[in-house]
Amino acid sequence: MIIFPRLPGAVVALAAASASGSAIAGEGAFGWMSGDWYLTVGVTGMVAPSFEGSKEYMLSALPLVSLGKAGPEARFASRNDNISLGLIDDGEVRAGLVGKIIFGRDSEDEIEGLSDVDWGAEAGGFFEFYPTDWMRARAEVRQGIRSHSGVVADLAIDAFYDVTPGVRLSGGPRVSFATADFFDTYYGVNAEEAAASGLGEYDPGSGIESTGVGGAVTWKATDRVTASVFAEYARLMGPAADSTIVKERGSPDQVTVGLSTTYRFDFNL
Repeated sequence: MIIFPRLPGAVVALAAASASGSAIAGEGAFGWMSGDWYLTVGVTGMVAPSFEGSKEYMLSALPLVSLGKAGPEARFASRNDNISLGLIDDGEVRAGLVGKIIFGRDSEDEIEGLSDVDWGAEAGGFFEFYPTDWMRARAEVRQGIRSHSGVVADLAIDAFYDVTPGVRLSGGPRVSFATADFFDTYYGVNAEEAAASGLGEYDPGSGIESTGVGGAVTWKATDRVTASVFAEYARLMGPAADSTIVKERGSPDQVTVGLSTTYRFDFNL
């Protein structure tokens, strides 16, 4: 099964609104928007679990989008970075808005009898900094929209090393947390669902969702084009690992592998 979601119109509209706002504002209230900016767009194709906690895998694709002011040094980017709009960037610290596309979940053979989960999104903010010139730490906090009503927080640290001027190795640990509303949507089983699916009832609370590690090899084909191959491993923890969905039908071990490519546009406002 292959899924190719459309790039959210809100991202394009936001970029257009930013550009027009700068042109009108000039050096006025929004004068901070003037200067050098970049827009990175691309796509990632990957093989990953078909749903949260699944032991079955599927092929899918997601867009990669990052917009922000150009810093004094080249940015490090990871496949894990969700759609980002950088509002602060001084070379060592970057922060702004972030969004994520959420796939829906249909009741299939593994979880027949459970309620479907609608497609939707998560929106929030991100913060990243460089404690050294070879390491980046990034945090994202996002509120669910439509798919779930919970809050999710992802933390990741990546060390990176340039083997050659065009080839970079990177990798590091990851950890995710979530509130009870998120866990209830993806890992909870109420009495009606238990009767229909044969799974045991489960009412999760808040806590850690997973810990893991990821790595990538990135090739800078040109000044604007990059491609990478990546692999991620996550071990479900806490409320996720305790779910009857995971214990009785799924797996706590979640592996993702894939390829991605991006193109960078530079422009001035």
